[in-house]
Amino acid sequence: MKADKDKINSLLKTAAGQIEGILRMVEEDRYCIDISNQLLAVQSILRKANNEILRAHMHMCVKEAFENGSEDEKIDEIISLINKVSK
Repeated sequence: MKADKDKINSLLKTAAGQIEGILRMVEEDRYCIDISNQLLAVQSILRKANNEILRAHMHMCVKEAFENGSEDEKIDEIISLINKVSK
């Protein structure tokens, strides 16, 4: 992985901490909207981590594939990922 590992680890640890908090909220029968808001916050952090990883992938792996003439595989990977996201 070519992404900034410290940044990714920080984001994922934050998300993990928030998930632990959400689990406590569920156990404590907290207000549904508050739980939902926290779930949305975790999704946002995970999306940010994924975007950082994909940005690094595009700048390093995809760029290198185009320079080496092996871009077809990388293009297929990206199209597959876009299909997953758009479902």
